[in-house]
Amino acid sequence: MTPRSLYRRIALAEVVTWALLLLGMVLKYVTHTTELGVRVFGLVHGVVFIAFCLVTLLLWVNQRWTAREGLLGLLCAVPPFLTVWWERRLERRGRLDGGWRLGRGGDTPATPAERLVAALLARPLVAVGVGVVAVLALTGVALLLGPPVGTQG
Repeated sequence: MTPRSLYRRIALAEVVTWALLLLGMVLKYVTHTTELGVRVFGLVHGVVFIAFCLVTLLLWVNQRWTAREGLLGLLCAVPPFLTVWWERRLERRGRLDGGWRLGRGGDTPATPAERLVAALLARPLVAVGVGVVAVLALTGVALLLGPPVGTQG
């Protein structure tokens, strides 16, 4: 899987889960029919949101994005539906081109962040495991902290 295909998939998944969460919010707050949509789709969206942010960090390092690009990528996960727009913007600008720069046979990592990404790319199954554990741990922290202020109604 290339950086481009990974980012495209996670950006699309983030948009789909946003749409499902918004549907759940309509059912809860507009039609007053059920809270189940917010409970289920809120959790699913939260997991995908965290995964999108982690993938953004990974690509920020691998693709040598500027600080502006990396921060905008993270911020685009917050408003609904911006992740696909952001992914396409990066695509048009050639910022998702190529393979894994820090993968086997690629560039020599120069920074601690690059060494971490290179180590993960050298062991894809370990990388997936680390990603899953990171998403689960961050989701657990988010669940412990609770919903944002003003959304508990």
